Amino acid sequence: GTFLGSVSGGCVEGAVVTEALDVIASGQPKLLEFGVADEAAWQVGLSCGGTIRVFVEKVGA
Repeated sequence: GTFLGSVSGGCVEGAVVTEALDVIASGQPKLLEFGVADEAAWQVGLSCGGTIRVFVEKVGA
């Protein structure tokens, strides 16, 4: 597929892409949430505060 745009200016991009690949394979949508209280947030670089929610869904062509 093609990667277009940005989710957060880079801090969670890799994690979202990884989850998106799972969604493409399974066909099951996911709601992802990253926040400073989450261990995953620190791993992906979201230390600036706040919460990011991303809905990932496979869209057929």
